[in-house]
Amino acid sequence: MKKPIYSIIFLILLISGCDKSKEISSHKGEIKQEEKKIESIKKNELTEELKGLTMESIEKEGKMKEVSTGTIHIPPERQQLIGVKIGTVDTRLLEKIIRTVGRIDYDERKVVTVSPKISGWIEELHVDFTGRYVKQGEPLLAIYSPELVSTQEEYLIALRAKKDLMKSPFPEVAASGNSLAESARRRLKLWDISDDQIKALEESGQPRKTLTLYAPYSGFVLEKMAYKGMNVMPGMALFKLADLSVVWLYADIYEYELPFIRLGQQASIQLSYLPGETFKGKVIYIYPSLDPNTRTAKVRFEFPNPHGRLKPEMYANVEIRVHLGRKLVVPEEAIIDTGLRQIVILDKGEGYFEPREVKVGAKVDNYYEVIRGLKIGDRVVTSANFLIDSESKFREAMGGMGHSH
Repeated sequence: MKKPIYSIIFLILLISGCDKSKEISSHKGEIKQEEKKIESIKKNELTEELKGLTMESIEKEGKMKEVSTGTIHIPPERQQLIGVKIGTVDTRLLEKIIRTVGRIDYDERKVVTVSPKISGWIEELHVDFTGRYVKQGEPLLAIYSPELVSTQEEYLIALRAKKDLMKSPFPEVAASGNSLAESARRRLKLWDISDDQIKALEESGQPRKTLTLYAPYSGFVLEKMAYKGMNVMPGMALFKLADLSVVWLYADIYEYELPFIRLGQQASIQLSYLPGETFKGKVIYIYPSLDPNTRTAKVRFEFPNPHGRLKPEMYANVEIRVHLGRKLVVPEEAIIDTGLRQIVILDKGEGYFEPREVKVGAKVDNYYEVIRGLKIGDRVVTSANFLIDSESKFREAMGGMGHSH
């Protein structure tokens, strides 16, 4: 009796389980169909949205940004962490200042040697020590010369003969007397006898025993080789005089600064023993060769020295100001010089940075002149630019650049 009852209960449970599984599978099918419908609706909506967007509208809305090769993106928090600072490309009046040290020397054009043109003996020595200042026309010494005395006598005789021959009725005879006197006068002039001395000789009718030599310029006696009673010969150097109203200054200029130096350029000097006082001069000569050891060229300056405070062999601090005009400039810190080229990191905005090759010119103070590669208003990185450049090169090498972000 018990077995049939158990069989009936088992059949009932089996039938009810089958019904429930059918209901569950049916419910799962309905869920899948609903998911497919939702996915289809989303795709249709996305398609419709993209149909209404062009590339220009996407860029305007900031949904896509075109970047060039090497450009990287650095979030603001990371910029702050590595210390990124930004500078601006602008225009400035550039004035380059070249500073060096110079040595004062004599103006070679104002150094003269006094020497006689006749032989004789020094009878009077008016300037008797080295370093004395003499004025132009001041007597230096007197020379006794028998040859000079005889020439004066010949001139006086020629003058008397000229008067006698002028009475001759023959023009040729009168002319010969005149030429004889002129010949003797020329000899005196060639011996540096002045017109006043010749006039005094004509008036007195007596030859002078000595010939006085006068200072041809005002200046200081650099050298004195004359002594009283000394025998002198024509061409012998007796005095060396230097006019210090104008002096020269020699300074060494480095070869990379030579392009800024030109003839006639103004310069100023200051002396350590005259603080606060400045002397003005100009460039008068640039030497054609460089010193192979110092890589400098010698430049000669000319300075007026009316009061004689600039003395030869003094050292002076030289300053040359070169006006370059208004130029486009970039901060010095923004330039990365690789030796072969110069690079700046350009701030493109929104955290994007682009390395750019530029060409720069003269460096003045803390700025470089921009020749090519930048325009006014460009923003450049002035701090941490080496880090940004390194990361840009690394990403470019890894092939991760060139994509749109």
